[in-house]
Amino acid sequence: MFASYLIGLREGLEATLVVSILVAFLVKSDRRDRLPYVWGGVSAAVALSVGFGALLTFTAAHLDSRQQELFDAVASIAATVFVTFMIFWMRTAARKLSGDLRAKLSEALGLGAAAVVVMAFLAVAREGLETALLFFAAAQGAGATSSPLIGFTLGIATAIALGWGLYKSALRINLGKFFTWTGLLLIIVAAGIFKYGVHDLVEGGVVQVLTAPAFDLTGALPPDAWYTTLLNGVFNFTPQPTTIETIAWVAYLVPVLVLFLVPARKGPGASRTPSATPASAAS
Repeated sequence: MFASYLIGLREGLEATLVVSILVAFLVKSDRRDRLPYVWGGVSAAVALSVGFGALLTFTAAHLDSRQQELFDAVASIAATVFVTFMIFWMRTAARKLSGDLRAKLSEALGLGAAAVVVMAFLAVAREGLETALLFFAAAQGAGATSSPLIGFTLGIATAIALGWGLYKSALRINLGKFFTWTGLLLIIVAAGIFKYGVHDLVEGGVVQVLTAPAFDLTGALPPDAWYTTLLNGVFNFTPQPTTIETIAWVAYLVPVLVLFLVPARKGPGASRTPSATPASAAS
């Protein structure tokens, strides 16, 4: 549940910030008449994301066992690639996110109502599709349980509440630190998703090397114990992983963590870490 909550919170807050910046810009610019077009684009993006998630679930449910293993493997590896790119992109893009969105919306306003709808749609759709893929991969790794959906829903709800508080200036959080800490946690989650993808490749018969157990901790971590379930749900940790799964986990986690912890280079105008209020950024 925690991993799904983190995905919902992180991805949901990114999307909420985007919407808040767009809405705040229109309000500050006295263009409230264009708000319905923004909400129309946002609604279309949400519908597309939900539909994409449903398509992934429907496809996985109508495959035979080997096809499903391969499908889950591809989804897990793709989710790992996307979330890794997003983590590093957001580390630098957060500094200029508000300015870029305001510039694009200003240009769209000059082109007409349809351009505003498309601009809002594209701004949110990327986050939504990425979230759907990442959640699907995490849920597949968690197995047949409702916990991922509950955690994801709570994460989205928390993100919306935070976004509303930021928009109303009732809350102030350091977005730089927020994205740094959630980025670190998501890297660990992504390492588990990548490990699960490799596991599915083994189960699907694509990978047939180094499939012997790397170690066995079932004595210290019984599979039915709550703390084992917690480790599995958050980090996709299993007490008896294969050698290839362990190599995949380490091969992803170590270099990505090192690269993430190296301070990002700041451009000429990027000396300040973004604050937390989209509304103030749009004024």
